[in-house]
Amino acid sequence: MSFNRRSFLKSSALAAGALATPGIFHRAAMAADEIEVGVLFSQTGGLSIIEKSLSDATLMAIDEINSAGGVLGKQIKPLVEDGASDPKTFNEKASKLIIRDRVPTVFGCYTSASRKAVLPVFEKRRNLLFYPTYYEGFECSKNVVYTGAVPNQQLSNFIPWIINTLGKKKFFIVGSNYIYPREMAKVSKILIEQNGGEWIADEYLELGHSEWGAMVNKIKSSGCDVVLSNVVGDSVVAFYREYKNQGISQADLPICATVTSEVEIAAMGAEYAAGSYTSFPYFQAIDTPANHAFVERYRKFVNDPKAVTHHAMASSYFQVFLWKQAVEKAGEATPEAIVANVGGQSFDAPDGKVTVEAANLHTAMTPRIAQWKADGQGEIVEAYDHPVFPLPYVAYGETQDNLFCTAQGLDTSKLNQ
Repeated sequence: MSFNRRSFLKSSALAAGALATPGIFHRAAMAADEIEVGVLFSQTGGLSIIEKSLSDATLMAIDEINSAGGVLGKQIKPLVEDGASDPKTFNEKASKLIIRDRVPTVFGCYTSASRKAVLPVFEKRRNLLFYPTYYEGFECSKNVVYTGAVPNQQLSNFIPWIINTLGKKKFFIVGSNYIYPREMAKVSKILIEQNGGEWIADEYLELGHSEWGAMVNKIKSSGCDVVLSNVVGDSVVAFYREYKNQGISQADLPICATVTSEVEIAAMGAEYAAGSYTSFPYFQAIDTPANHAFVERYRKFVNDPKAVTHHAMASSYFQVFLWKQAVEKAGEATPEAIVANVGGQSFDAPDGKVTVEAANLHTAMTPRIAQWKADGQGEIVEAYDHPVFPLPYVAYGETQDNLFCTAQGLDTSKLNQ
């Protein structure tokens, strides 16, 4: 049975209308051999520039699984909700999906602000969130499966490379004003100092801010020789455009980003990012048959021959298959059963082999660095030859032989060592 994005959204809207009495639709769906899941991303607001693609990738994975026979002989029924780029709305929609719709799993959230907003709901209700975004670490929840990169998979390779390969040592750190950019800056400062560099500024503008003239002037006059950008959402577009408009050369003063992806570059125009860098495990430019096929399937699914793929989107896609494998191993789709069986699950994703580590429910994946070209695609200039174990507390000295986040929870005593 095959659906496209439009039919998915239509069916979700019809389902929402049937929920006047809590639990009725859930019982009917179970009787019809369906497993309902939540799909919670921003369809509107400033962050929809990215989050619509995460929703689409999730729905595409569900479509492919359903077309191949489903899970345990059941079709997956997605209930799509709009977080509207607002943490409070994310909290409300998560509560609806868990309490009213009684879904056993939600695939969703992009920003750390939205993840933090919904986390109390999942932990209180003992439900399960699959979170696809690269994030700052410093979290150890047994109600979240983290399938995006953590700092040791995104910064531990990037900062030394910037200093040793690009020869840039004076960092101007800039970000959007919320938890992810600020925590990534903390990790970056440690790595910069460990590798013989220095940070000369750490500045923030509000999420969605579009007036970057004063900040870019500050960068120009700071004496820095590299910009580490943790700017998020549509602010990325405004920042890079202002950077070029003020005549700054990426060759002389490059932007090295932890967030800027193919989507933001398509939105701003490739000429504004050409010569800059980003560190991600996934880029559309990965030259493998599996990735080429993934890109083509996605373009067909969204009916856009020019649609681009990116890291959080690829994680949104493959995490549904990791969930499927855990459900099939468990023989049921309850949150407890999935958590007990998702550890150790591997999948041949568009970016190579990924594995959920049972110790901390984070995902091993392969770090890469790309330089953006005039065609809007990244040229991969550095890549590990193997997946890297995820360490969400690497800034505090966590290693694979000395884990802070374990199956028993966070060992807070190690944070004070």
